[in-house]
Amino acid sequence: MSTLVECVPNFSEGRDPAKVDAIIEAMKIEGVYLLDREMDSDHNRSVITLVGDREAIQEAAIRGVGKAAELIDLNQHQGAHPRMGATDVVPFIPIEGVTLEDCVAMAWHVGEQIWKRHQIPVYLYEAAATRPERQGLENIRRGQFEGIRADIETNPARKPDFGDPRVHATAGATVVGARKALIAYNVFLNTAEVDIAKKIAKAVRFSSGGLRFVKGAGFLVRGQAQVSMNLTDFEQTPVHRVFELVRSEAARYGVAPASSEIVGLIPKKALESAAEWFLQVENFDSSLILENRLAAVMQGKMAVGGLRAGVEPFIEQLAAATATPGGGSAAAASGAMAAGLASMVASLSRGKKAYVQFERELSEAIARLSQLREELKAAIDLDAESYNAVMKAYKQAKGSVEAAAIVDGALKQATRVPLGVAERAREVASIAQKLEPITNPHMKSDLTTAIALARAAITSALANVEINLDSLEDQAFVTKARAQALSLSA
Repeated sequence: MSTLVECVPNFSEGRDPAKVDAIIEAMKIEGVYLLDREMDSDHNRSVITLVGDREAIQEAAIRGVGKAAELIDLNQHQGAHPRMGATDVVPFIPIEGVTLEDCVAMAWHVGEQIWKRHQIPVYLYEAAATRPERQGLENIRRGQFEGIRADIETNPARKPDFGDPRVHATAGATVVGARKALIAYNVFLNTAEVDIAKKIAKAVRFSSGGLRFVKGAGFLVRGQAQVSMNLTDFEQTPVHRVFELVRSEAARYGVAPASSEIVGLIPKKALESAAEWFLQVENFDSSLILENRLAAVMQGKMAVGGLRAGVEPFIEQLAAATATPGGGSAAAASGAMAAGLASMVASLSRGKKAYVQFERELSEAIARLSQLREELKAAIDLDAESYNAVMKAYKQAKGSVEAAAIVDGALKQATRVPLGVAERAREVASIAQKLEPITNPHMKSDLTTAIALARAAITSALANVEINLDSLEDQAFVTKARAQALSLSA
């Protein structure tokens, strides 16, 4: 199965195109593609968007950090944006065939290699954080390069996750992590009074009591006050809601938004959500967009006049005289369909006058179901891969003194996958049940189907767990897995 990961490194250079070109050139390796580059002279910062295979993009990031260390001296760096490293932050974002947990493992590997190869200390953040207080980038970066340099050797709280407690003389320290897709969104005001932008940012950001998935600050950029924001979960806190709050807060000070900008790239789904909000299109969903419908048809996900073409290949693969895909993949597919049905019901009720009081609950359900659906879809292939790995392990183990360890390792992974499917399917069923009283009663049959599919996914996934546990020799793992399986079947 192919893997696709996004990486968005931020470099503390936004004024010298030659240096940014050299950094990008260092990251050009097979399997990695440049999607976007943004340079801002006021912030003195560049944001580079890459996408590529899991293995290749890790190496690209490590090389980019090394080249930035050669070219950027933080002792000479000045800009509006806070910074602590020549390469300030390196996030990995799952796109296809990988999970957030996979990206956490990538962050750990890259962080370790940055220290080993370039002697730059590394902190881990967001989902990769080793301490709760380090989940937020702003906590790690507090004091910036100069403050960290003065504090790192004596303050245990400043000890990096990789490397000695000292900053690199010119490249500082780097933050590496794993996160969901983030939108860097800035709103320019029709005033140069930066204090107003700072007050609006304080009202909007979560840390000051604002919107849950928004971080923000106020800056003076190109002679205009700017509310600079990061939207860390656009499905739960959409762009249009952020813009509306900025606009209403600005009105309190007698100003208004003059324009806005996206730094880097934005998921199409975020723009579709904004279009639905501002245009107030009834019963809107992404399939009404011509390009989306065309892509679905071309990719075999939908057939003109019927849906059979989308599911038939998988069903025929199940029917084939091959061991994979098998029951574990079918369980994951059932769970994904359950999540899809529940999401449909919630989406068709959200935004309707009869259910406006449930707007928050419906939005949260849709966001979580979307994530669960993607994880369950990924598990369809993961289950088949884990079975194939077990077969390979049995062959490798023949005549090996480490036979038991080799086979146990493969069986453990083959157990973890269906356990994860059962856990996610159980959550889907729970969400679907909670949707019944707050959604259109005429769609109750869809929710009933979703719950039945989710329960089928749980039952069949746990059957796959049990058959793997029967062959495992690590009894401590078996005991723990059986206890987890029992809790999921209850």
